[in-house]
Amino acid sequence: MAYESLFGIAAGAIGFLGFVPYIIGTLRGTTKPNKTTWLIWAVMGVIIAASYFSAGARDSVWVPAAYAIGILAVAALSLRFGEKGWTKLDLLCLLGAGVGLLLWWLTSEPTFALYLTIAVDAIGFLPTLRKAYERPESEDRLAWCLFLVADALNIFAISEWTLAMASYPVYVLVFTIAVNALLHLPKRDGTRGKGRKGRVA
Repeated sequence: MAYESLFGIAAGAIGFLGFVPYIIGTLRGTTKPNKTTWLIWAVMGVIIAASYFSAGARDSVWVPAAYAIGILAVAALSLRFGEKGWTKLDLLCLLGAGVGLLLWWLTSEPTFALYLTIAVDAIGFLPTLRKAYERPESEDRLAWCLFLVADALNIFAISEWTLAMASYPVYVLVFTIAVNALLHLPKRDGTRGKGRKGRVA
């Protein structure tokens, strides 16, 4: 078995494992997933996993596949156990994701479709990025650390460094690093880490 396959399988297993503490925390009420983020990711997770496999990825397809399954579970739980209400950012992200999906559906250019897919998925990150900064206690640090390890290992599972093969793994790694960095930032004022009454993200 090639080393890319080993890295890919390990990345997929660790990525899937990362959803265990996240789901447990959500059920306990210590983790509050943002509905917008996880609903967008649920749609894009299935599309990305399927398109990534169709593009020829095999060794590095384990992470998208594991994420698609885990994300669907968290998205379902977020409707009941996630943060309440919808902010302007949530609604703008849903609108942007909808426009992006429409353009993705209309386009026949593979490279453009790939960038649109990543762009829509990245829109889903925005509410959680803000929440990770403002209310880091509402996210599960262990889960995000496991996601980071999985995404880093997945880079070594790329057997062919082409745009189609490398764009998604690199993009996910960059954004996962950003979330982890925000979750571990020291508190710089009295508002960060305590949340704000009457407002959710």
